Amino acid sequence: MQRRTFLMGLSALPLGAQAHHGWSSFDQSRPIYLEGKVTRAKWQNPHAELELELPASLSVPADLARRSLPAQTAPVDGPALLAKAVVPKRKDRKWEIELAPLTRMQAWNVAEIKPGTELSVVGFTLTEEKGDPVLRAEYLFVNGKVYALRSSPA
Repeated sequence: MQRRTFLMGLSALPLGAQAHHGWSSFDQSRPIYLEGKVTRAKWQNPHAELELELPASLSVPADLARRSLPAQTAPVDGPALLAKAVVPKRKDRKWEIELAPLTRMQAWNVAEIKPGTELSVVGFTLTEEKGDPVLRAEYLFVNGKVYALRSSPA
């Protein structure tokens, strides 16, 4: 009976609240660069989420591949990811950004991000950019700092 009650309660949630993407849904061979202004923020588990409004013309900064990256426990070739980053093919102006779980955000000392904050992010979108405009963040650049969100700080 408890399982049935839980499932009935789950079905009452809005669709966005039910969706959670694992890493396998994302194309990790094609890093995407986004920047813009945060229009909505959810600082909650299973991971923090932002809505990012992109500028009309988006381009990868010339210095992106040379940016210094923090050490992390996951074996990620950050410089290679930044060097391969491209802007998305799709032209959506608003994107959902999936950040790390709150415990990991706290480990990196990321202050809660509020609407109005300008930031940039490198991450991965759904395979072939299908479905909603969603980006799973690998690197977050905010307030002059960079955070590697795949794992904890090394």
